[in-house]
Amino acid sequence: MRRPPGNRVAGVFLCALRRHLRKHYSLTNSSSNFHPGFTSRFQLASTFSGRFISIFMLRLAIKLLQMKRALDIVVISDVHLGTYGCHAKELLNYLKSIRPGVLILNGDFIDIWQFNKKWFPKEHIRVIQRILKMASDGVKVYYITGNHDDMLRRYSDFTMGNIHLRDKLVLQLGGKQYWIFHGDVFDLFIRYSPAIARLGGKGYDWLIRINRFINKVRTALGKPRMSFAASVKHRVKEAVKFISDFEETAILLAEEKGYEFVICGHIHKPQMRKQGNVTYLNAGDWVENLTALEYNHGQWSIYEYDELEFECTSPRLRVKDDSREEEEKASISAARMLAQIMEQP
Repeated sequence: MRRPPGNRVAGVFLCALRRHLRKHYSLTNSSSNFHPGFTSRFQLASTFSGRFISIFMLRLAIKLLQMKRALDIVVISDVHLGTYGCHAKELLNYLKSIRPGVLILNGDFIDIWQFNKKWFPKEHIRVIQRILKMASDGVKVYYITGNHDDMLRRYSDFTMGNIHLRDKLVLQLGGKQYWIFHGDVFDLFIRYSPAIARLGGKGYDWLIRINRFINKVRTALGKPRMSFAASVKHRVKEAVKFISDFEETAILLAEEKGYEFVICGHIHKPQMRKQGNVTYLNAGDWVENLTALEYNHGQWSIYEYDELEFECTSPRLRVKDDSREEEEKASISAARMLAQIMEQP
C-alpha cells in the first residue's frame, strides 16, 4: 500500500524547532558561570526571545501542516454515513487537507439502509456540508450509487451545479478508458436475497461498534488497533474467495468491454493490481481501513489515514478554521435535506 509523502517543509520546521529548544535551554543552563547580574539579564532575554521564536516556528509548522494538497482526482468509497462504524471525524480531517479537481464518491456514501432521523451526528452532517462546499468552490463531485444508497438510483443522471449523481462513470485519463462503479452488481446476496443482505448489514454495524469500543480500550492501554472484520475476512475461506472472485469478475468484464482501468468499492478492501491489460483499483472504505484513491501527475496511489498527521500540539496554537463557521451557517440541514429526498415517492 502506497502513501503520499508528508509535508516535508513542516517536518523541517519541526526539526529546526527541536534544535532551537535544545540550544536555548543549553545556553540558559550554561550561563550560570557568568556574573550573577549578567546571568539574570541573559536568562530573562533568552527566555522571552526563545519563547517568541518557539511559538512563531510552531505556528508556522502547524500552518504548513494544514496546507491543502492539490490532487487531480480523489476516489472515496463506502463511507456509510449514518452508522456507528463510520469514521466521519477522520474523513472530515482528510477532506479539509486536500484540494482535488474531481471528487468521486463511489457508492455507499450514505447508508440509507440504516438511516435514522433521530441519530445523525454533527460530524456526519459536516462531512456532507464539506463536500457541498467543495462543489461550490469548483470541485466536480460525482456521486455513484451503491447498494446501501440504492434508493438514490431513481434519481440517476441527476445534475445540480458541480454535483452529478450516476450509477456508473466512464472517464478518459491519459488516453486510457476508466470504468468506475460500486460493484454490488457482483454480489448475489444483494441481487437475489436483499432481506438477508440488509440483516447482514446490521450485524456488520454491530460488529464495528464493538470493535471501536475495544479499540478505545486498546489505545488507552498503549496497544495498536485491530479490525475484527478484517481478521474475519482473512480467516474465513468463503470471504477470501468472494473477494478474489469479485476482483477477477471486475477485471474480466472490464477487459471484455475494452476498458484499461476498473475502479470499484463494496468489498472494503483497498487494492491496486494489474492483470493482463486491465488495472484493478479499489478505494477501500472509511469504516475499517480509512483509505482513498488519489490520482496526481498521471499516477495512482492509495492514501491511508494516519491520525498523527492531524494532531495538534496545543489548542492555543491551533489555527482557526473559518470554513467550519461557514458550514455551521448553512441554511439547510443536510440531514433534513436527505430525509426529504427519502420521503419523496
